[in-house]
Amino acid sequence: MSKIKKFFSRKKEEAAFKLKLGGGMGQGRALNAAAPPPNSSSSKSGNAYVPPKRQEMSSEARQAAAAALARIEKKETKDFNTSLAAIKAQAKRELEAEQKLKSEEQSATSASSTSIRKNLACEGVFFRCALISDEILPRKEWKAKIKEFLYQQLESEQALTACLIICNCNTREKADDCIQTLTKYLENIHNHPDEEKYYKIRMTNKIFSEKVRYVEGALDFLLGAGFREIEIDGEPFLLWSKENVEKDFDIPTLLDALKNAEIIPLDLDRNIKVLMPSQARNVELPDDFYRISPEEIKREQQLRTEAIESAQVLRTKAMREREEQRNLRLYRFALVRVKFPNGIYIQGTFNVYEKLRDIFEFVQSCLIDENLDFNLVVTSGAKFTDDDMEKTLYDLRLIPNIVLLFAIPGATASLAADTNFLKEEMLMLIQKM
Repeated sequence: MSKIKKFFSRKKEEAAFKLKLGGGMGQGRALNAAAPPPNSSSSKSGNAYVPPKRQEMSSEARQAAAAALARIEKKETKDFNTSLAAIKAQAKRELEAEQKLKSEEQSATSASSTSIRKNLACEGVFFRCALISDEILPRKEWKAKIKEFLYQQLESEQALTACLIICNCNTREKADDCIQTLTKYLENIHNHPDEEKYYKIRMTNKIFSEKVRYVEGALDFLLGAGFREIEIDGEPFLLWSKENVEKDFDIPTLLDALKNAEIIPLDLDRNIKVLMPSQARNVELPDDFYRISPEEIKREQQLRTEAIESAQVLRTKAMREREEQRNLRLYRFALVRVKFPNGIYIQGTFNVYEKLRDIFEFVQSCLIDENLDFNLVVTSGAKFTDDDMEKTLYDLRLIPNIVLLFAIPGATASLAADTNFLKEEMLMLIQKM
């Protein structure tokens, strides 16, 4: 385990994620710079285009045209005008109408999308990863960054890095099965050093193919552990040799690294916001707050409603509580807002299994006087007890979003309303209207 800790501290000191900037990109030009002079070849010819003269119509052609015109004028029907000009005009009108309709649809979609974004209580759920960098990113982006970071380390520390790739770049089930199989390979070599049959792994073996071969990082680990690919009787094998084991490692150390490798942790960022009263009306949560997609939630709720209606029975208190529990389990995160007496709100994101004391500590860190004695009260007027401090937000039903009122014991409402309790740097976070 110590090797893994040393790995991270060393990589952080070496400033991981070195970006290769510059070089080989060619000569650029500023957007506001003057345009390059035009090609001289394009300006050589100064003469305008003169269309060729049309040939005069013969007398026979004129007579035929006159006869055709006379026949058309005699017809008094209201047939569709098939002249080229009329067809072009009609096509132009329809094209303009189609473009106008498409433009209106795009504007409506854009307005709807903008409205949805504006109505969201926050942009999403964000995380930190101090072991990698100081950035604040969504989980999906962190997963990509962690993978990139680990693969950059393979060349220098193959075996140890491969352990971390197995844990962080595969599903939990695949990683567990792979680690179990790799552990068995190394334990066999360590426990039976004189039996050469354990030095070979047939790459067409079913267990190897299913649990090792296609797991990210697994083959890299085996190479670092001393295995090399060879061919025996036309069949691919991995053959172990002590001389091929990565420097400063042995079988016990590799086993320890394999068993103790963990998922690189992501720390939830509070994503603190300071809101004016009018901005606190937005309560819709982004998709990141749910365990499943909003569409699946709606479908599940609809199915439950239909099931209840079809049953045509009165729900008991126990049934209602079970239903509430199922609904609460749909959420992974909670949005907590604390309203101060002057009308300003602070907002933070919490995991549903964080405790009430975490909310109190969050509020305390935002105050000018961090030693100030204060209470947080539910809008219904209910107060929290000392026992509640160690309960989770899930247990206290403070999810998916909740507003708590900030109160000072013994202070009058008018005095509290005229007092600013937040640090200056917090007030600078007030969202633009």
